[in-house]
Amino acid sequence: MAEIDRRSFNRLLGGAAALGLASGVVQSPAVLAKGKSKGRVVIIGGGAGGASVAHQLRKVSKGIEITLVEPNPIYTSCFFSNHYLGGFRSMRSLQHNYDGLKKLGVKIIHDTALDIDTQNKLVTLKGETRLSYDKLVLSPGIEMKYEAIEGYSPAVAKVMPHAWIAGDQTRLLHRRLLDMKDGGVVVISVPGNPYRCPPAPYERATLIAHYLKYHKPASKLIILDTKSLFPQMALFEEVWASEYKGLLEWIPGDKHGGVNKVIANEMSVVTRNGDRVKGDLINIIPPQRAPSIVARAGCALGDWCPIIPDSFASRQVKDVFVLGDSATARNMPKSASSANSQAQIVANAIAAQLTGRKMFPPRYRSACWSLLAANNAIKAGASYTAGKEVVEQKTSFISDVKEDKGIRAENFKHALNWYDTITSDMFAKG
Repeated sequence: MAEIDRRSFNRLLGGAAALGLASGVVQSPAVLAKGKSKGRVVIIGGGAGGASVAHQLRKVSKGIEITLVEPNPIYTSCFFSNHYLGGFRSMRSLQHNYDGLKKLGVKIIHDTALDIDTQNKLVTLKGETRLSYDKLVLSPGIEMKYEAIEGYSPAVAKVMPHAWIAGDQTRLLHRRLLDMKDGGVVVISVPGNPYRCPPAPYERATLIAHYLKYHKPASKLIILDTKSLFPQMALFEEVWASEYKGLLEWIPGDKHGGVNKVIANEMSVVTRNGDRVKGDLINIIPPQRAPSIVARAGCALGDWCPIIPDSFASRQVKDVFVLGDSATARNMPKSASSANSQAQIVANAIAAQLTGRKMFPPRYRSACWSLLAANNAIKAGASYTAGKEVVEQKTSFISDVKEDKGIRAENFKHALNWYDTITSDMFAKG
C-alpha cells in the first residue's frame, strides 16, 4: 500500500474549495450532459449516498426520470453530529432540505419504501404508491441490531440513546448530557466492526469529555469497547492523555469482552465477563446492519449487501445498485465521504447503461476528520480502485502524532469546508 504525503492528500481531498469531493468520473458531468437519455431511476434513501446519486445523475443526463424516496423532509446529518454534542455547532447547522434537488427536476417523495418486487421492477411505498423503475438505487443507511444486546430495544433507546441515526436520538443524548449532574458517569458502549464511521465513537467520547472538562469537571467518561484496537488509536490516546487525563477511561474488549446486556431500570450495563458498570448517562452504540428493505429486495448477504466493485451494482439482483453504509465495500469505511464518492460512480454507471454512454473507470476516495478540541482536528483518508472481487485501497494518509498546532487548526478549517462542500453537492445548493 503506497503512502501519500500531506500535500498530496490536500490536493486530492483537502484544500478548501476542492475538499472531499474528488470525483470518480474522469470527465466532467457537464461534458456528459449533452446527449439524449431515457429511463426511470428510483432512489431509496436521501442521505450522502442517495441524494448525491440524484444530483450527479441529473448532471450527467437531463432526460432520465429520477425519483428520490426519503421519509424525512429535513435531513439531519449523522456526520458532524458529534460537534453538536460537544457544543461546537448547532442542530440547525446539521439540517438540510431537498429544495435544490427539486429545482433540478428530481421528484422527491417523503414516504417509506415497504417492499420491492425486483422481478417486475416495482417499489411499494407505505402510502400505497407503487413506483416502477428501470434502475433502482438503494442507499437507506443502517438499522440497529437491538437484539444483539440483551435488554436493548427501541423503547430502551429512549433511556440509553444510541444517537447513531441523527435527529431525535441526537437531541436526546445532548439533553441528557446537559441534565446530568456534575460528578456523574458517562458510559459509551462501542460495537465490533463493521459499523457506521469507524472513528466516530472515539470522537464522540473526546468531545463529550471536552464538554465535561469545562462544565462538569467532577464527572467521568468510560468507554467500554468491544475491540482492543481502533482507527487512529495513537492520535486519540495522545489527546486523552494530554487534555482529558483522569476524566476519560478507555477499556478495551480484551479486558471485558464488550457489553452484551443492559439493565435500563438500574442504568447499568453488563459485559461478557460479568462486570456490571453503572452510569448516569449511557450511550449504547449497538451493532448495525443494512435496513430490512434491502433484504426484502434480495440484495443482502448476512448483515450487508455485496456489490460489484466497478459500479456498486448488487451482486445479488440485476438492475439494482447498493451504496453507502448498506454496501459491503470492504476496505472503504462506512462514511459520508465514501458514500458521496460511490454515488458519482453509480450515477456514471446508470447513465452509461440507460443512454449507451461510455462507462468511465471508477476512482474512489474517502476522507475523515475527527475533532479533538477547539481548533484541533485530525484527518485520515485514502484512494481506492475497483479490484475483481473487492474495492482495493491504493493510497492512504493519516495525521501525525505530536503534530504542530497550526496543522491541527488548519485541519479543523478544512473539516468545516468539507462539510459545506459535501452537503452542497448532496442537496444541489447554489
